[in-house]
Amino acid sequence: MRNKSFTPALLVLAALLGLGVPLAAFQGLAIQKDVTVAQGESQENVFIIGGNAVVDGKVRQSVVAIGGTITVSGEVGDSVVGIGSRIVVKSTAVVRRDVVSIGGTLEKEPGCAIQGDTIYVKGSEIGAKIFGRGLAQGFLSLSFLPVVLFLKLVLAIGWLVLAVVAAAAFPKPIAFASGELRKSFWPSFAVGFIALVAFFGLVIFAALLSVVLIGIPVLFALVTAALVIKVFGRIIVFAFLGESLLRAFGSKSFSTMGAVLTGLLLVTLVGFLPVIGFLFGVVINMAGWGIVIRTKFGTTANMFQRVPPPAPPAPPSA
Repeated sequence: MRNKSFTPALLVLAALLGLGVPLAAFQGLAIQKDVTVAQGESQENVFIIGGNAVVDGKVRQSVVAIGGTITVSGEVGDSVVGIGSRIVVKSTAVVRRDVVSIGGTLEKEPGCAIQGDTIYVKGSEIGAKIFGRGLAQGFLSLSFLPVVLFLKLVLAIGWLVLAVVAAAAFPKPIAFASGELRKSFWPSFAVGFIALVAFFGLVIFAALLSVVLIGIPVLFALVTAALVIKVFGRIIVFAFLGESLLRAFGSKSFSTMGAVLTGLLLVTLVGFLPVIGFLFGVVINMAGWGIVIRTKFGTTANMFQRVPPPAPPAPPSA
């Protein structure tokens, strides 16, 4: 067993994605609730947000928490993962794979059996790697992490509302654009990159024009258009990622709503990861912008592709 005070965020992402179970299989999903697996009981998975998980019995696969606490005195068949959580591994605990603590605290009693790695990333160390030691101790200390987690959860709820409304109102354009993103991800990414560069250039130009008032309505129109493109593009990416994840776990029949919500859950979970979450967000943001512009909000396969004129009718035969 190896103890690591700081492990690259990529390893953490691998630990989360390597849980080896469909997200829909989490039976113990709870928000601000306590989940207890009593001695003699068993459960497939436990996934909590802001609650407390107590495992005295057996969890056949994984225990995952965002905030709250995890206390293990029984057996976990896979990994224990906490993001901003307090993890306590009792002396009688058996964890068949890894224990991962990101931005929280980890307590291991002598005698516990962890058969994989112990990955412990403190909140202050995350900030020190990115912003420097002095700023991290003040701004990204453990006491600040609950605030960050709360803001991320509020943002996720906002995206949930937008995703449900959009998937219900525009299922066909979203499904069509998601399919086109699968066929041309990197061309869409390139279009999104160019569009964002052009957008920021126009924003700067409009801000300069605002000195003479004419730029104010232009700036307002640009910001409004950007919000619409960002929201619709992000929901298309949700559908694309959700469909990919569902297909990877063997699902052959699912609705646009189901794909969007599955992708939203995946993006939300990855967004909690330091560095990797930020870079992932940048990539999907550019891809979202690109696929919206390329497909004209899911109405055409490629607006930049020239459609050849129809062939002239054949002359009538004599």
